[in-house]
Amino acid sequence: MMSKLKSEAKNIQRALLTGVSYMMPVVVVGGILLAISFATGEATSEGFVVTNQFMLNISEIGKSALAMMVPVLGGYIAYSIAGRPGLTPGIVLGYIANNTIGETGAKTGFLGALLLGIIAGYFVKWMKSWKVHSAVRSIMPILIMPILSTGIIGLLYIYIIAVPLTSLTNALFQFLGNLSGTNSILLAIVIGCMNAFDMGGPITKTITMFTIALMSEGIYEPNGIYRVCPGVPPMGIFLSTMLFRNKWTDADRTAAKTAGLMGFMGITEGAIPFAVADIKRVLPSTMIGTAVAAVIAAIGKVKSPVPHGSFITLPAVEGKIWFVVAIVVGTIVTAVLLGLLKPSIDKADNTANKSKKLIV
Repeated sequence: MMSKLKSEAKNIQRALLTGVSYMMPVVVVGGILLAISFATGEATSEGFVVTNQFMLNISEIGKSALAMMVPVLGGYIAYSIAGRPGLTPGIVLGYIANNTIGETGAKTGFLGALLLGIIAGYFVKWMKSWKVHSAVRSIMPILIMPILSTGIIGLLYIYIIAVPLTSLTNALFQFLGNLSGTNSILLAIVIGCMNAFDMGGPITKTITMFTIALMSEGIYEPNGIYRVCPGVPPMGIFLSTMLFRNKWTDADRTAAKTAGLMGFMGITEGAIPFAVADIKRVLPSTMIGTAVAAVIAAIGKVKSPVPHGSFITLPAVEGKIWFVVAIVVGTIVTAVLLGLLKPSIDKADNTANKSKKLIV
């Protein structure tokens, strides 16, 4: 029984790596094009507003790519488990997870797509084992499997899964609100850890809503704390690949260059493949490094009126020196921790190395 569970756990890990490997080019295209469009932006209370029409078109292309990121993740997780029949339900359910739906307007993003991709994959895999008449067998993968799996799991998500996740999000929002009025250092630690935990997922979106709500009341310090966080995980990983070359493969170092550039532009998602491939070392390192950055921003009373993060928003920040120091120190802490925790390549097991190759 235990061996079977371990085998399925490895299958799920492989599916996650497959989903991330297909998702990453979409993230890179969207993130880089969006960052390029910011070159002509103007800082306002609503973020960087792109004024040049050509750059605005580039921005729209970038946003479209990023909108596809989560559906692609869900689709290829399901594909890895169930083969081609799992692709359609995985993509559709990933799209549903990344958009508001139902009476509660739930939106679970990255984590929702990840969960739905796994469920869809195993559901379709089970359907493939059905014994059906030969006349029906030919239409199973193109008609019956996609319709039943998408419809059933979609309804399961709307009526059962989405509501608890929405309640969790509301509870987190209230928790953050209570912290903001009592202890800014503790708030910074919580914000930093939460940001690095799901890297752009529903937890991070909760912090975004929280800080924007406070900004509407003229309170900018929580947003200043939050906005030093997004770039730290990917930039910390990039720096670690430069400082500790014997701990990373050539493929890692290549992928980290793109992740580092995305981090500079305030896009955390470039760190996701590394976290998925080695979660027990990468996640603690990025969470601690990001929490350190957030605490430094809290100490320096950094304020930001812009709902975007990292160095690209520096012109709009109050407390620029503290802002830069927070990001730099957090990045260094992340890089050093990764260097200390990760084994040398020659000591790493073959399975880990094979998993990393799936990222590229």
